[in-house]
Amino acid sequence: MYKKFIIVFLIIMAHLTHAIAEKVIVFKFTEDEKETLKVRKVKKETTYTIGSNENGNFLKAESQGKASGLGIEKKIDLLKTPFINITWKVEKGLPGIDEQSKQGHDFAARVFVVKQTGITALSKKAISYVFSSNNPVEKYWTSPYTEKSIDYVLATTQNNTNKWVTVKANVKEHFKMLHGIDVYNIEGVAIMTDTDNSKKTAIAYYQNIYFSSE
Repeated sequence: MYKKFIIVFLIIMAHLTHAIAEKVIVFKFTEDEKETLKVRKVKKETTYTIGSNENGNFLKAESQGKASGLGIEKKIDLLKTPFINITWKVEKGLPGIDEQSKQGHDFAARVFVVKQTGITALSKKAISYVFSSNNPVEKYWTSPYTEKSIDYVLATTQNNTNKWVTVKANVKEHFKMLHGIDVYNIEGVAIMTDTDNSKKTAIAYYQNIYFSSE
């Protein structure tokens, strides 16, 4: 009887532990929030609009030879919530470009996570999680524009075109693997759809971006 009680107790505790898993929402994707996000314009502004479906609000991005991102300053404790979760979709990708070159360094969808590593504005390192049109999942390389940013493929249109895809990545482990540094928190997250180098057209959607403990 006692053994059965212990087993039941452990099962209940396992369910409770799962139920209280921590979650930090990054973007709400509302019109009010959109007005507060920081715009980083590289070349003209990508068109970002708010929409919704059965799973909630999303952000639609359309770019034709343009490049700008939307960012939020938000401290994320990677000791508590190291996993970034992204639901996204690419309606029109960028096949045929060399994403590792300056001439083809464009992505229909990507999400940056940023770590301040020093006291100056330039003292930052980033990981750009990308929805690639030409490379397989888990491939990564240093940005041709700066060694401080690494592109890491989390999804690819080679398998998923015009389909919602949900992905997850351990940001803490990736900073150690890709940048060689131990990171316990990050200070910002940004979204960017850009086609300024290839001069092509891309259409993508972002939804349910959050950090979790598991």
